[in-house]
Amino acid sequence: MIVASELGQSTSGAEPAREAAMIDVRGLRMRYGSVDVLKGVEFTVRRGEVLTLLGPNGAGKTTIIEILEGFRMRSAGEVRVLGVDPAKGDEQWRARLGVVLQSWRDHGKWRVGELLHHLGSYYVPYSTPERRRPHDVGELIEAVGLGEHADQKIASLSGGQRRRLDVAVGLVGRPELLFLDEPTAGFDPHARRDFHDLVHRLSDLEDTTILLTTHDLDEAEKLADRILILADGRIIADGSADVLARRVSRDAEVRWSRDGEHFVHATPDATGFVRELFAQYGEEIADLEVRRTSLEDTYMSLVRQFESGQAEAAVREFEEASR
Repeated sequence: MIVASELGQSTSGAEPAREAAMIDVRGLRMRYGSVDVLKGVEFTVRRGEVLTLLGPNGAGKTTIIEILEGFRMRSAGEVRVLGVDPAKGDEQWRARLGVVLQSWRDHGKWRVGELLHHLGSYYVPYSTPERRRPHDVGELIEAVGLGEHADQKIASLSGGQRRRLDVAVGLVGRPELLFLDEPTAGFDPHARRDFHDLVHRLSDLEDTTILLTTHDLDEAEKLADRILILADGRIIADGSADVLARRVSRDAEVRWSRDGEHFVHATPDATGFVRELFAQYGEEIADLEVRRTSLEDTYMSLVRQFESGQAEAAVREFEEASR
């Protein structure tokens, strides 16, 4: 998986990077009537990267995804997906994409294997030596955890099983770029863990680029190389979970107990502090815990700052940090 670089990376070689980007968005705007939904959004996504979009309802996440997929026309700005303007993408371009919607309930009378074989047949003409299409259906069914249900009618699947099938439908064409909209909604903890493993395999082994939206901040922290936080149609933060956390607080919180007494200390160097702690007290230290700022803490802090009337300051801080 590609590790996201720090905010403030050098802009040298920016144009070649844009040309090689799987997604390149510049000055994206969307207006419905007199309402601006997107206000100059800009970002790029590299090959093999897992990018997560976070933001409150109405922030513009779904609109961005629909524009990138070619399902919605933008009002202004430049957008390139796999080197193509999505508004002009043809069938060959679409065959390189995978889309997992929040839910769909068609084909209830089909059996799981039959549906995937049928949908996979559409991708055969777009197979290449570098990327054979479609995905082997048997392997795919096992990968999404439906091995025992391959011959089962779709209408009889549980909600979680149906969601696994939604993921399989998005993957059957072996996409180079995969869009996931709330992919684990309805998953139990075991299914969610299996899905996370699948995302890592796709990114690491097949070099699949993944753009996902989720309201599960723990999931975003586990999966994303990079996170974009949107508020009111603008990006207010861009970086890895660790980079964004340092925007909120550079200190880690160290908790421990000694002789039955509990202590808490904030420090920017948790490793050094813990080393000194043990050097001084050794085995007297108990219940040691190091807590860094979580993605949830970061997200809530940034969005609260934005929504409390400090919108311009939040955007300005992000833009200055990105230079």
